Amino acid sequence: MCENVHYGFLYYALWIAHPVLQLGIVAIMVQRGLHRTFRLFFGYIITQIFTFTVVFPAFWRNGESFFYLYWICQAVSAAFGFGVIHEIFVDVFRSFHTLRDLGTVLFKWAGLVMLLVAGVVSVSTSSADMEPWMQAIITTQRCVRIIQVGMVLFLLFFSHYVGVSRRQHSYGLALGFGSFAIVELVLVASWVGNHLGSNYSISLINMSFYNASLLTWFGYLAVKSPARESGATLLQPQRWEQSLSDIQHPLPADSLIPMFEGMVDRALSRTKPVVPISVERESRPLLPRFAIPGLRVGSKS
Repeated sequence: MCENVHYGFLYYALWIAHPVLQLGIVAIMVQRGLHRTFRLFFGYIITQIFTFTVVFPAFWRNGESFFYLYWICQAVSAAFGFGVIHEIFVDVFRSFHTLRDLGTVLFKWAGLVMLLVAGVVSVSTSSADMEPWMQAIITTQRCVRIIQVGMVLFLLFFSHYVGVSRRQHSYGLALGFGSFAIVELVLVASWVGNHLGSNYSISLINMSFYNASLLTWFGYLAVKSPARESGATLLQPQRWEQSLSDIQHPLPADSLIPMFEGMVDRALSRTKPVVPISVERESRPLLPRFAIPGLRVGSKS
């Protein structure tokens, strides 16, 4: 009995800590003007605060209303989570317009594929404990978590290629989402395999790591983000950018000669001109081999 009381107290303490930390994040973002830069993330935090104000009282009053409110809020949270991934991607590639546009197209297709997968799984999976629309929400949420893990892994290994410091806001947001997504996916796999025992343990671990993500966001947003490295000094992404631009806007056949002429001109302009010795001799007046300057040729002494 005492152990159940202890678990219950810790459970509600971790749950109540969510809106407290989220209100701190909102205050910092408004104070520093970051709610204009990361609008979807700001909307995600506001949505989470609203979720607590609606779901927490319903949890105590009516179990049925809590059930439907919880699942509706989960669907909204998954949608905002996917939007925040795209917002972080746009901020990372803001110096490279072509790469950013390509990423936007890929994200749209990824969202469409994610919805199709969720629909197929919900229709094909038959479960007595879970309705098809609940299965669709869970599948969508797990797809979003996988994409969040991919985003943080991308920044961990390729941040220096795009000039993103590990102290910048976009890196901190991706780190918070990605770390929590890894923990949640591991917990889901452990729950399916029945490795962690009671659901209380899974819930406590899940909420603890979400609070850790909130603290990560709070810490990153409270510190001023360092200046990004200029896109002109990043040679490799510049080559990616130029290659994609050439694919999108190919040159016509009659413009190949001006293109090669421009390449030759740029190559010659980088080299220092050297005057040949023969030209230097030709520019001087011609004298006999043994002529003395000042003495006329052919004159008698």
